[in-house]
Amino acid sequence: MDMGKTKTIFFKFSNIQQLLDHGLTIREILFWLALLVCLFPGVTAPLALLMGLVFANLLGTPYATSRTKATDYLLQFAVVGLGFGIGAEQAFQAGKAGFVMTMVAIFGTLGLGVILGKLLKIEQKTGFLVAVGTAICGGSAIAAVSPAIKARQHQISMALGAVFVLNSVALFIFPPIGKFLGLSAEQFGTWCAIAIHDTSSVVGAASQYGKEALNIATTVKLARALWIIPVAFVAAMTFGKGKENIKIPYFIGFFILAILANSYLPMANWMVTLIHHLSHMALCLSIFLIGCGLSKNLLFAGGVRVLGQASILWVIIAGLTLLVIVNF
Repeated sequence: MDMGKTKTIFFKFSNIQQLLDHGLTIREILFWLALLVCLFPGVTAPLALLMGLVFANLLGTPYATSRTKATDYLLQFAVVGLGFGIGAEQAFQAGKAGFVMTMVAIFGTLGLGVILGKLLKIEQKTGFLVAVGTAICGGSAIAAVSPAIKARQHQISMALGAVFVLNSVALFIFPPIGKFLGLSAEQFGTWCAIAIHDTSSVVGAASQYGKEALNIATTVKLARALWIIPVAFVAAMTFGKGKENIKIPYFIGFFILAILANSYLPMANWMVTLIHHLSHMALCLSIFLIGCGLSKNLLFAGGVRVLGQASILWVIIAGLTLLVIVNF
């Protein structure tokens, strides 16, 4: 036998042996058990986030390198799956009803965020990223705009940390506030879609309020997320960095296709039910993985001033949006 082939076979065999001999640590075992728990029907988004936070801050999260991509794919799958439960007419009406409020909220948030950043003497790019994350869709918007304005890693981390803190808080407090105020499913879904940062927490909070609220929140939220594209282009031109690095959320197109398939293609009830169950599991898994990334170092990376800018901005926008929804 050729000597080169013999060495290759031996090398591959050695790699397999090393893989078989590698034992799971207690941390890794607990991590996989937590992932399995997230697949149970009774597990809610807040519980999944809480488990992730425990791992991030008490136990330490394994597999840190591959976690981010898995989170993105699971969340996108969950959102697209939700489209199979929404009718085209319902989606159109929800998008139409929330369009004006969404547009006003986005531009109002961006303007107010930039002003607050200057008043609090925060770095221009960091303050702008916080404003963008609050105005559009949290971490996704920050990730999309950051390369367009050539933001540095510490600026991105500070903005992400501040936005993620509030995004996590929203997942826990929005449903109780909605129930206390007696908001209808339509009102609560619209409020979640406009006032909560990330898509994951919008879907997670709305899912606790019923299917109608969930459908409205998802539709309005993804319509809001489309504003990433024009805002990123404007930001790139404003900061003079060009537009070649803008990330476009293409999965929204698959969400629209899912709505059209649900509305105009014959689909068995068992198939739609299965897709809904899989979407719920994917959502809980993605939120758990998001929680696993929220270490204390990230959450408070920006210090008091950046967190203060994000908090003031969020409270004002969430409060004004709620007042408009309740009274008009």
